[in-house]
Amino acid sequence: MPSLVRQLRGLGGCTNPVRLDGHRTEYQLNTQTGEIGRVLHHLDSSTLPAGRLLVRCNNRRTTRCSACAETYRRDTYHLITAGLRGGKGTPETVAAHPRVFATFTAPGFGPVHNRPADRRGIVRPCRCGTLHDQDDGILGTPLDPATYDYEAAVLWNAHAGMLWRRFSIYLRREVAKRAGLTQRAFPDHARVSFAKVAEYQRRGAVHFHAVIRVDGPEGGSSAPPAWATAELLTDAIAAATAKATVPGPVLDGRAHHFTFGRQLDVRPIRSADFDGSTELTERAVAAYIAKYATKGAEAATGTLDRPLKFLAELDRVRITEHARRLIRTAWTLGARRDLEELRLRAWAHMLGFRGHFSTKTRRYSTTLGALRTARAEWRRAEALAALPEDLRRDLDDQEETTYVLAHWSFAGIGLTRGEEWLAATLAPAPGTEGEPTHG
Repeated sequence: MPSLVRQLRGLGGCTNPVRLDGHRTEYQLNTQTGEIGRVLHHLDSSTLPAGRLLVRCNNRRTTRCSACAETYRRDTYHLITAGLRGGKGTPETVAAHPRVFATFTAPGFGPVHNRPADRRGIVRPCRCGTLHDQDDGILGTPLDPATYDYEAAVLWNAHAGMLWRRFSIYLRREVAKRAGLTQRAFPDHARVSFAKVAEYQRRGAVHFHAVIRVDGPEGGSSAPPAWATAELLTDAIAAATAKATVPGPVLDGRAHHFTFGRQLDVRPIRSADFDGSTELTERAVAAYIAKYATKGAEAATGTLDRPLKFLAELDRVRITEHARRLIRTAWTLGARRDLEELRLRAWAHMLGFRGHFSTKTRRYSTTLGALRTARAEWRRAEALAALPEDLRRDLDDQEETTYVLAHWSFAGIGLTRGEEWLAATLAPAPGTEGEPTHG
């Protein structure tokens, strides 16, 4: 049991790990001749307490694995924060660059139950005449499902990623125009950097939250030009959003084209030390984006959190009728050869959306991969520090003269009920798992 505890503790609370069969062998290597010598260490999965090598699933969805999703959320928080305040390889001077927090919505596909509010923030009754509670499950569902445009809703989700790419192209053009620069000259003076996350509205339509920043020509490490202001950036975003459009398919004589909705919210981001209660701070923005990085359509619309193999599976799952109709629409459209490239059946559980949930420009800040590598190195250094000095010296010497041969094959996913219970009890409390947080 103690050996099994050690193996499960290494999962960090993951209760849906990948099980691997195989082996890993470390050989002594002669760096002068390249000859492989004696075996230093051999690991066979069959000798492990669980009978398999267990590897964290690293699923970002809270509904699939809360432990791995929490790690993903923290990494996203640090990634966004680094682009706002510096750290993780990004200089602190980036905090002085013009930056805004923008929300891009989808257009309407038919009236839905909602909680409209007036300019004073007072919630008014819905069109149906009911003053819905904030947690009312009917929110976001169509007032009349028979007239709701499910086809356009699914196709808009499927083209949302392309629409964002089109917007990002127009945004650079609009910033350059306001600076009096040509598109060719613009990269020599400034660069537009962003990090965004996709969120599902209750009606099942994707919208985007983004941190958008103006940098110097070298990105976050260079100062922006004097003409770059949050006001200029806000104006350019509004113009680019209005111009961005993606042509869609023509289905049964109906031509589709896709744009963002009329509701566009752009607000400047203040420093973490700003005391105003109505302004967005760096911490608030990073926490908001990180929260949605671990949620999918299932969190907002009550749909599925995994792909469908057969449409008949819908009859055995408990989901909302609105989500069921969106999935059926995606599945039906996915059978059309003229929509084959959209892969709507593969992404039916995502209501047609097939883009990445979080993306960023290359020079916005660090990467999730770099954060994972830093965490692994930190844990290794922590483990080595706990060893006797002579053993640490031997391990350091071996690292330079070791040849590793490994072979692993997939053997399944998940734990037995007993292993799952034990792994959950060993999970660290939120925010207590060791990880590097310095710049």
